[in-house]
Amino acid sequence: MNDVAANVPIGSDGVSILPFGNGAERMLGNKDTGCSIHGVNFNRHGKAHLMRAAQEGIVFSFQYGIEIMEQMGIPVKMIHAGKANMFLSPIFRNTLAGVSGATIELYDTDGSVGAAKGAGIGAGIYRDNNEAFATLEKLAVITPAHEEEYKEAYENWKSNL
Repeated sequence: MNDVAANVPIGSDGVSILPFGNGAERMLGNKDTGCSIHGVNFNRHGKAHLMRAAQEGIVFSFQYGIEIMEQMGIPVKMIHAGKANMFLSPIFRNTLAGVSGATIELYDTDGSVGAAKGAGIGAGIYRDNNEAFATLEKLAVITPAHEEEYKEAYENWKSNL
């Protein structure tokens, strides 16, 4: 699917997917948008556009949350993630780095290990993040690129909220 979606340019040629099913009301100020697809032209768009738009939509909802955190005074400059789930996708990783402007460090781990180590930090087993995560192997660093293109696609996506 990633190979197919990679044939479509950033912004999915105008196709946007709002990926919200449930629970987004907290982030969207009690607005229930549901899941929806926008901008499809059956004469131009095919499954590759939908595949890319789905991944971009998930990233853009992530970015929307990042903007809320930044408005609360929590800047996001670095994202540490396990190379698992959506972070297995180069399209997802590159889109997130490009739209957020944050560098992504990928580690040989998954969410369960991260949750356990986070609990260990909270319980005082580890002194800090550095001690808790020192044993993880860094696999890759993704730096922001094509930021203007991703931001334009994000603004198009937000116009459908």
